[in-house]
Amino acid sequence: MNAIEIKNLVKTYKTGTKALKGVDLTVAQGDFFALLGANGAGKTTIIGILTGLVTKTAGTAHIFDHNIDVDFEAAKKCIGVVPQEFNFNMFECVQDIVVNQAGYFGIDYKIALKDSQEILKRVGLWEKRRTMARTLSGGMKRRLMIARGLIHRPKMLILDEPTAGVDVELRHGMWQYLREINAQGTTILLTTHYLEEVEQMCRNCAIIKEGEIVKRDSVRNLLSTIPQDTYRVTVKDMLSLDTIASFKPVKIDEHTLDVEIKHRDELNALILKLAQSGFVITDLHPKGNRLEKLFLEIVRK
Repeated sequence: MNAIEIKNLVKTYKTGTKALKGVDLTVAQGDFFALLGANGAGKTTIIGILTGLVTKTAGTAHIFDHNIDVDFEAAKKCIGVVPQEFNFNMFECVQDIVVNQAGYFGIDYKIALKDSQEILKRVGLWEKRRTMARTLSGGMKRRLMIARGLIHRPKMLILDEPTAGVDVELRHGMWQYLREINAQGTTILLTTHYLEEVEQMCRNCAIIKEGEIVKRDSVRNLLSTIPQDTYRVTVKDMLSLDTIASFKPVKIDEHTLDVEIKHRDELNALILKLAQSGFVITDLHPKGNRLEKLFLEIVRK
């Protein structure tokens, strides 16, 4: 069974704008899938159609084999949605927002209350359960949105820019939590402008451009098509670069150099050569996000 199966999906707005131009897309059950594209490419329109907020012009869409035109209620129960905008009651307390959401899916109040405790603890909001939502920080509001989207234990979670405005530490904590629920069987569909999230977490992705899917592959395969990556190396003391000249290093300052690496084996060889030459490495990391380079190449064509 596929979590999402879209065929020839078309959306034309009354203004004449064709937001989707015959999109075909399949997301397997249990996948951690990224849908990428520039603003206005069609990502939010697809999500809107799947969640019933946008009416499609043509095509079909199934969620866990439920046709959204025929059995939308069953399809909707399979989905938890975390939209870009905060759309909860800012004057309710945190736990009430989560528990009340469960009521829309017919979940008994006592069960929802018990489940909300577990979820709020996992997203780090249990201590804030009696706090009015409007007083939360932006990052906490994002976590509240995720808790609300999970309260009815959906088979699939749709995340539309879930970590926007979240600081680095909280973002990594959310990544870990999302990995865990995905490992437990929850399918995740993610849209994000933080492409390092895709590289770190997603197994497959599609890139949409001007209403059409222009790339669909595993993240691993996409990354393998990128010919090289720049690594920034920080060393305790800058020694002569002659011993590593074959790697064509570029000196940035007295403690930093950049090196172009084509394959992972070359990175291992560089580290070994630096150590043999007396360099003490204090930091080493990719200078840029590899997936971002590929994404920009595709959307700028």
